[in-house]
Amino acid sequence: MVARSALHPPALPRFDRLDRLRGLALVWMAAFHFCFDLANWRLIQANFYVDPLWTTQRTCILSLFLLCAGAGQAIAVHQGQTWARFWRRWAQVAGCALLVTLGSMAMFPRSFIYFGVLHGMAVMLLVARLTAGWGRGLWLAGAVALALPQLVQHPVFDTAWLDWTGLMTRKPITEDHVPLLPWLGVMWWGLAATQRMLAHRPGWLQGACADRGTSGDNSHPAQAALLPRVLTTLGRWSLTFYMVHQPLLIGALAAWMTLTGRAIPA
Repeated sequence: MVARSALHPPALPRFDRLDRLRGLALVWMAAFHFCFDLANWRLIQANFYVDPLWTTQRTCILSLFLLCAGAGQAIAVHQGQTWARFWRRWAQVAGCALLVTLGSMAMFPRSFIYFGVLHGMAVMLLVARLTAGWGRGLWLAGAVALALPQLVQHPVFDTAWLDWTGLMTRKPITEDHVPLLPWLGVMWWGLAATQRMLAHRPGWLQGACADRGTSGDNSHPAQAALLPRVLTTLGRWSLTFYMVHQPLLIGALAAWMTLTGRAIPA
C-alpha cells in the first residue's frame, strides 16, 4: 500500500512577505509605466531618459524586482526544485521576453527592446541557479558585479551583440536595457540574503502564512487587510501582470483619448 504521505505530500510554505514585496514593485512599476505612456503621448511633460526623478525610480523598481528574483531562486533551491521545473519557468520568462521584443518593434521600431528586464532576468536566473551553492561567496560576487562596469569599459562592447554584458562605453538606443552587469550583482545579493534568512529567520519571509500557522486560527482569513492580500496575489502572478499591464494601460488611455476627441500621436 502506498503511504498516505506519498499520495498527499505536505504543502510547501508560502512566503507572503516576499510576495507582497514583489507585488509592491509591480504596482510601482505600473504607475511608472502609466506616467511614461502619458509623456509618450504628450499628455504630460517629462523626460524619462535623463530626469533623475524618473531614472532613480527605474533603478529602485528594477532593484526590487531583481532582489525578489534572487530570493525566489534561494527558496526554490531550498525547497528542492528540480531542473525540469526550473526550465519550465525559465521558458515562460524567455518566451515573454521574445513577446516584449516583438511588441516593442511595433511601437518603437527605432528603439525596440532587445535586452530588457525579462531578457536580462532569463540570463541571470540561469546564472543564479548555477551559483546558488557559492554560499558567502555570493556577497563578494555581487560586489564585483556591481563594481566591474565602473572599472572596465571598452568600445568593443558597444554593439548590440555585446552590450548585454554591461561593459559598453555608452548607453544603447533602446527603450529598456538591463545588462548582465551590474544587475546580476543585485540578484546575487538577493539570493545570498535570502539563503541567510532561510537558515536563521525563515519566518521573516513567510509573514501572514507563518502567523496563521502558529496561532492555530485559520477560520477568519477575510479579517486580513485588503491591501496586503492584493499585493500578495499580484506577487504570485508577477509574470502575468508584467505582460498584461501595459497593453491594458495603453488600451484604456487610447479609449479615453478617443472618447474625449483627442488625437493619438502617431
